[in-house]
Amino acid sequence: MPLEDRSAPPAHEPAAPPRRTTLAQAGHAAQPPGNLEAELLDLVAKTREQASEDPFRNPVLAVTLAITRRLDRDEIGESDLDALLAGLRRRALADRAERLRAYVGLDGDAAGEGSTVADLAGRLVAATARGSGDFETFRERVGRTAFAAVFTAHPTFGMPRAVAGLIARAASVAEPEKRAPLIGEAAARSTRPDPQISLDDEFEQACTAANHGRAAIDGLNAAILDAARARWPDRWTELVPKPLAIASWVGCDTDGRTDIGWWDTMRYRLISKRMQFDRLLRDLPDIPATRVVRELTAGALAAVERQLAGAPLLGTKPSLEAVHRFALALIIERDRAQTDAGPILAGLAAAIGAAETDADRRAIAVLRSGVAAHGLSNALPHFRLNASQIHNAVRRVIDLEGEPTDAAQRRSHLSAVHTLLNDVRPVPVDFGALAAERASAARLMMTITQILKHVDGTHPVRFLIAETETGYTLLAALWLARHYGISDKLEITPLFETASALEQGIRVLDDALRNPHWRNHLKRLGRLSVQFGYSDSGRYVGQLAATFWIERLRLRITELMTQNGLSDIELVIFDTHGESIGRGAHPTSLRDRLAYLAPEDSRLRNASAGIRERLESSFQGSDGYLMFGSPELAGASVARIAEHVFADTLTEDDAFADYALNDGKAAAPGADPIYEEADFAAEFFRVVRQDMEALVDDRGYAALLGTFGPSLIDRTGSRPVARQSDGGGPAAITHPRQMRAIPNNAILQQLGYLANSLHGVGRAAHRAPELFRHMRANSVRFSRAFRLVQHAASVGDLDVMRAYIDTLDPAVWLERARRTRRDARRDELLTIAAALERLNLAPDLRRLFGRLTRDGLSLQTAAPDLASMSSRLTLLHAIRLALIHRIWFLAAHIPGFRPQAGLTREALLERFLRLDIDGCLQLLDEVFPVTPDPTLGLNFGEPPGPRDVGTYETEHNTLFGPIRRMFERVREISGIIQHEVGAFG
Repeated sequence: MPLEDRSAPPAHEPAAPPRRTTLAQAGHAAQPPGNLEAELLDLVAKTREQASEDPFRNPVLAVTLAITRRLDRDEIGESDLDALLAGLRRRALADRAERLRAYVGLDGDAAGEGSTVADLAGRLVAATARGSGDFETFRERVGRTAFAAVFTAHPTFGMPRAVAGLIARAASVAEPEKRAPLIGEAAARSTRPDPQISLDDEFEQACTAANHGRAAIDGLNAAILDAARARWPDRWTELVPKPLAIASWVGCDTDGRTDIGWWDTMRYRLISKRMQFDRLLRDLPDIPATRVVRELTAGALAAVERQLAGAPLLGTKPSLEAVHRFALALIIERDRAQTDAGPILAGLAAAIGAAETDADRRAIAVLRSGVAAHGLSNALPHFRLNASQIHNAVRRVIDLEGEPTDAAQRRSHLSAVHTLLNDVRPVPVDFGALAAERASAARLMMTITQILKHVDGTHPVRFLIAETETGYTLLAALWLARHYGISDKLEITPLFETASALEQGIRVLDDALRNPHWRNHLKRLGRLSVQFGYSDSGRYVGQLAATFWIERLRLRITELMTQNGLSDIELVIFDTHGESIGRGAHPTSLRDRLAYLAPEDSRLRNASAGIRERLESSFQGSDGYLMFGSPELAGASVARIAEHVFADTLTEDDAFADYALNDGKAAAPGADPIYEEADFAAEFFRVVRQDMEALVDDRGYAALLGTFGPSLIDRTGSRPVARQSDGGGPAAITHPRQMRAIPNNAILQQLGYLANSLHGVGRAAHRAPELFRHMRANSVRFSRAFRLVQHAASVGDLDVMRAYIDTLDPAVWLERARRTRRDARRDELLTIAAALERLNLAPDLRRLFGRLTRDGLSLQTAAPDLASMSSRLTLLHAIRLALIHRIWFLAAHIPGFRPQAGLTREALLERFLRLDIDGCLQLLDEVFPVTPDPTLGLNFGEPPGPRDVGTYETEHNTLFGPIRRMFERVREISGIIQHEVGAFG
C-alpha cells in the first residue's frame, strides 16, 4: 500500500536536522499510557475494517505509519512508548500465567474437576480385581517406570529467570487479586533473556524444576502407598512404586558443541548426586530405625563434597595438574561416596522394617521409591552426541572409503562393523587416557565409563545419537561401548528427526536387528530405546505431516519388534519436542499434549502385541520448566502425567475419557475414522509435506528468515553463537538448513506467520473438503492435531507478514517518497530504497507471499472458523515496524567516512537494513569516537602529524544513541510477542 507522510511542514521549509536523543521535547506532557493503548488498539480495529473495503490497503502498515507520524510530531515520546510497552507487557504476562495455570489443570484441580493424586491412587487400587495375586498385579503396575520427564537445555531460555519465577508463582495462585502484584513485579522487568546465560545457569534452572518434579512424584508415590495400605494393610510396605521419573541431559549434551569438558559433565553429575543425598538426609525421619542408613548417607555426602571441592569450574580450562587432582579425589573418595544405590536401598528397607509407626514407614518408603527410580542422582542422565562423531571415532579402526550414509557403501560398512564386533575386547579406562583423548565420541564414552565407575552405576544411562540415518551408526556405537566395557550399562538410542530419517528409520532399525550382536545387546538390557524429534521434522515437512510420519514409524517399530521376537522387551519412546506448536508441543493442555505425542491407537497396538511401553517427553528451557516452576504447578503436571500413564489401564472404568470433540461428546474408543480412511490420511499429509518442502527450497523463504529475522531475537542459551561472515556482520542465510530449528521457528513467530504449522494444510484440505470437515468433527486424532493449526492461525496474520515483506520492498519506499511533502523525509526514503535495491530481495519475497497467500486462502475456505491474530499482538508488530523504520531513517543520516577494513557507508547501510545494529554501532563507535584522541598534547619528539582533533558527541547524541535505544525496544517487543505466542522457538 502507498505510505504517505501528510502531516508535515511545507516543502519549502528547510530540512530539519536529525532528532536529538529524546523523542519527547521539553514541556511535552506524556499522555496516560492507558489512553494511548486504547487509541492504538481502536486504530488497529478501524484499519482492519477499512482494509476489508480497500483490498490494496495493508492495515498493519497503516497503523505503523500513524505511529511514525505521532513520533515525528512528538505526540508520542520515549516515556510514552515505554509506558505503552509496560502496559502491553503486563497484559501479555497476565494472560501467560492464566494460560499456564489452565494448561496443567490447576483450575480443574481447584474446582474438583481434575484428578488429585489421591483420587488417582484410589482408582488404581479399585481397578485391581480382588483375588489371588491381586497384590502382585498392583505391585507390577506401579513398580515399573512408565514415564520420564526429561529436562533439556535447548537454547530456549527466552525470558529472564526472575520473570519466569514470577510467572510460575502467579500461575500457582488461584485468586486473580493475589496474582496481580506478582504480574506487576514481572511487568516492571524486561522480557528479554538474561544477558549472559551459561551452562551453569541452565543447570541450576533445570535442577529447580527437577526438584519440584521429584517432590511431586514423592507425593504421587505417597498417595499410592496410602491407597495400598487401606487395601493390603499387611503388605503395603513391600511396594516400591516408581511409575514416574525425572531425567535431564543438561551438561551431558555434546551434540554440536565442544565447550563442555568431561570435568564439567562429571561435576554436574556429582552435584546431582549431592542433591539426592541432601534429600535423603532432609526427609528421613530422625528415629533409631534410620540411624544406620542416615550415617551411611551422611558419610557419602561428605565424600561427595570433598570430590566437588576439587572440581574445576565451568569455562576455566583447567591445567593438567588441576584435572589430575580432581581425578585423584574421585578415586580416593569413591568407596565412601557410594557408587551404587544398593547399600542405601538395603538400609532403607531395614529402616522400614524397624520403624514403629505407619507415618515413619510411609516416609521411608517414599524415599526408597525415589532412590529405586533415580539411583544416586537427582535426575537420571541422558548423554547426547551426533552420528558423525560416532563415525569419526570408529574410522580409526575401520579402513573403508566413503561415508556410512552412502547407500552404495551400506553393506560394506555393516559387514566391517560386524567383523569388529566379533573380536572386540574391553580396554581399561583411566582419567589420564580420558584427558588425552581427542575424538569427541570416544571421549564421551570414556566419560560415561568413569561416571558409572566413580559416581553412580545403579542404572544404565541413555546414549542419544542425533541424525541417525543408518544401522551402521548403532552398531558402531555398540562397538565403542564394548570397547570401553560399558555396553550392558548403555542404552544406545537413535534420534529420528529429519525427513529422510523418518522415512528410513525402520530400515535403520532393521539393519541393526539383522545383526546378532545388536539383538543380544537389546535382550541383555531388556529394552529398545528410540527418540523422535519434532523440530527439524516440523520445519522441513510441516508440523502436521511430521506427526503423521512419526506415528507411522511408531507403528512400524511395533511390527518390527514382533517380527524379531522382541515382544518381551520394553519399548522406550522419547519424544523430543519444543514448547511451541512449531516444534511439536500441543497448545491446548498438558493432557492433550501427552495424548498427541502418544496416540491411543499406537498405545493399544503395543499392548495387544504384549510390548511394554515407556514414554518420555522433553521439557525445554524456560517455557518447559514453567510447568514445574512451583510445587503447585509440578503437582498438577505430575497428576496429568499419571492420568495419561494409567489411562489405558482404567478405560474399563471410563476413568479417563480420551478426548471430547467440539460438540462435547466423548469419542468411542477404537473407532477413530482417520485410521479407517487410510488413503485420505496418507494423501493429506503427503500434500502438506510436498508443499512445505517446496516452501523450504523457495529462495524467498530463506530471504524472509535470514534478512533481519535473526536480529529480532536475543541469544537464548549457552550454545556458541552463529558464525559471522568474512565481511563482518551476520552470515547471509541462503537456505533454512543454515540455521537451527529453534531460531527458525522463533523468527516465524516474530514475523507473524507460523508457516511450518500452517503451510500446505490449505491445499491438502481443498483436495477433499468433505472428508476434511468429517475428520475435524469426528476424528479424535485428526481434531487434536488440527488444534496446532488453529493456534497457529490465532497468532498469525498474512497482513503482518506482508507488512514485513513490504518493508523490504524498495518500491514501497519509493511510493512513500513520491507522496511525502517533506524534503528531508524524501531524502531518507530514497536512501533506504536505494539500499534495498542493492539487496534485491523484493522479487523473491513477493513470489513467496503469493505462495503463502494461495494456500492461506484455501485454508480459510476449508476452515472459516479459524481465529485471527488479536489486536494487541497486531499492535505490537506495528509498533516494532515503526521503530525499525525510524532506525533506518536515522541511519540514512550517518555521515560519510573512509572505508574501514573494506566496509563502505553503503555496505554499512545494508547491515542496518538487516538490523545488525550492535555490530554497526560498535563500528561507528570506532569511526566516530566520542572521546578525544589520547595522543593529543603528548610530545613524541617530532613535529606532530595530522590527526582528528574533534569528537563526535553530536552524532552519538542525535543518531547512535537513539538508534541503540530504539533497537533495545525492538528486542523488548520481541520478548512480549514471545509471551503472546506462548513460547520461544
